[in-house]
Amino acid sequence: MTLVDNQHKRAVWTKQYISGKWVDGSGEKMIENINPYTGEVIATWRSSSHEDIDQAYESAKKSAVEWKASLPSIKEAVLRKVSSLMDERKEEIIQLLITESGSTRIKAEAEFAAAQRIVDESASFPYRMKGELLPSNTPGKENRVVREPKGVIGVIGPWNFPLHLCLRSAAPAIALGNGVVIKPASDTPITAGWLIADLFEQAGLPEGVLNVVAGSGSEIGDYFVTHPIPKVISFTGSTEVGKGIGKLAGEHLKETALELGGNNAMIVLGDADIEHAAQAAVFGKFLHQGQICMALNRIIVHEDIYDQFVQSFVSKTKNIQAGDPAEEKTLVGPLIRKKEVERLLELVKQAKDEGARLMLGGTHQESVLMLTVLADVKPEQDIVQQELFGPVAIIMKASDEQHAVQLANGTPYGLSGSVFTGNLERGYQVAQQIESGMVHVNDQSVNDEAHVMFGGEKSSGIGRFGGDWAIDKFTRTRWISLQHRFREYPGVK
Repeated sequence: MTLVDNQHKRAVWTKQYISGKWVDGSGEKMIENINPYTGEVIATWRSSSHEDIDQAYESAKKSAVEWKASLPSIKEAVLRKVSSLMDERKEEIIQLLITESGSTRIKAEAEFAAAQRIVDESASFPYRMKGELLPSNTPGKENRVVREPKGVIGVIGPWNFPLHLCLRSAAPAIALGNGVVIKPASDTPITAGWLIADLFEQAGLPEGVLNVVAGSGSEIGDYFVTHPIPKVISFTGSTEVGKGIGKLAGEHLKETALELGGNNAMIVLGDADIEHAAQAAVFGKFLHQGQICMALNRIIVHEDIYDQFVQSFVSKTKNIQAGDPAEEKTLVGPLIRKKEVERLLELVKQAKDEGARLMLGGTHQESVLMLTVLADVKPEQDIVQQELFGPVAIIMKASDEQHAVQLANGTPYGLSGSVFTGNLERGYQVAQQIESGMVHVNDQSVNDEAHVMFGGEKSSGIGRFGGDWAIDKFTRTRWISLQHRFREYPGVK
């Protein structure tokens, strides 16, 4: 069936969006968009092809020339209109996130708010592109450093926070005068791509500035990255895929913005408020079924309060509602695919066999994995080194502060983290020792603010998103000098 946008009398959720037109893909493969909770087919669509990608990039390149030259007020007005349209269509967008990505209403509301803040922040970017005048040691020379858009940005979007994480790159890039081509995740082509195109089209963005080509990564992913037109490839997803994109981009001297996997740790020190820490840990672990790059994987607790914390964490976890994501009080819904349930249950079984205590869960109902808690997990166990991306919490014991830091740093990842303590300055000192792009003291690890930098270290990515860091990523600086009077050159007459 086709999912129809009744409000705007359109059936665009099976089409590619190229040069301002909604067109069928020209690829050979038909792809099903499936509701992860019910298993029902939302829509069936034809994949894009290499020719579609050629057209999309050429369109973005051509349209970006005029878009770059447009007034800041025009760019701002388009972004403001997108935000206004989001307000008008909020319930529709919430329902799309629930239906397509398995978001609970709680998570969908949070994603909507985060995505809208990105759009609102980006609306100010046309006025924040600053150049410089610099002195010169050459008589009569004026040095100008100008800032301008990079040209065309390729955005590869994820399925877990599809709207927010695609807009995080697309909105700033467009606001700064670039053309954009989005390749949304095949699991969420609507909320990671076509919905965004629909919003910008209705907001009056000139045709061709934004394009959406949807297809499987195995068919078009490499070509999307290696195409000669895009100057930057922005990708949010797994570390494994990100490394492949980085390699391809490097071979073609392309810049990347890579936000990859996380194996995030919360350190709970001996002086922490146990109840507050446990409450934060439950939220940071189980929001969106743990399918968040910033979600807590490991909870590292000082031995003096370990038993009390485990008891409190398990008690609070038991109160969490899991099941139908459309129900208002549900916090944990389905995993994106049933095979993810099988993967996680196998990891849980292995951890138990290696000595971990199963405190809760370890069962499932179709694609919903019941909230699962493992205690007494050891650093050498396989489950510790992996990004779980599911509702499985692992709790580890630390003998002291330095041991806790050592455990936190004991994986290849470094995206986000958390420290709980009764002393904020102590928390800051510990946070400085954690090898992570972001650390939150007396809060859980899932934080994202549109005006603040976002990004990881080690295998969690390259580059920074948000605020002025997004401006740096999607613009370039150039040196243009003006020689105001004739210059003498040594040895030349």
